[in-house]
Amino acid sequence: MSSALWGQVGWRGQFCRLPTLYYNNHMIPVEIPGMGLLQLEHLVCDVNGTLALDGQLLDGVAMAFKQLGGPLQIHLATADTHGRQDVIDKQLGLRAVRLHPGGDEAEQKAELVRSLGSERTVAIGQGANDAAMLKEAALGICVLSKEGTATSALLSADLLTPDILTALDLLMNPKRIVASLRK
Repeated sequence: MSSALWGQVGWRGQFCRLPTLYYNNHMIPVEIPGMGLLQLEHLVCDVNGTLALDGQLLDGVAMAFKQLGGPLQIHLATADTHGRQDVIDKQLGLRAVRLHPGGDEAEQKAELVRSLGSERTVAIGQGANDAAMLKEAALGICVLSKEGTATSALLSADLLTPDILTALDLLMNPKRIVASLRK
């Protein structure tokens, strides 16, 4: 992964190598019969189409992130299509990873998931450039979006939800994940 991308990863972009952090041993453990135990520590989210529409953060996302910010480290990945990511970063108290324009955005997102530890990461997205990160993550959640949802993202995910708030609510209520994914 390039140093330019790597240097922006994490809470407010303050560190270059992501440590394993436990918030008083907080993480989201999800025991799924037939799949095993997931110990989720990181959440990687696409921004435009997933958390925002036309560059505007969707209502309720900031509050949900505050609730998830204890058990999960939250990371955003964006191409900043609408040029409003600085505003969204301030609203969420985070610093998104900016994807390199013209580069393989899908691979950049997948590399972010790998750098965090795929086996400890949940990813949420809806676009074609999210498919690789959804597949790479221990748990991939695809959301339906007013922007549209790429079939490649849908086919790469473990779960499909009608919107971002439902996806984030699953993480706050992990038994719902078990109910959907048990074999």
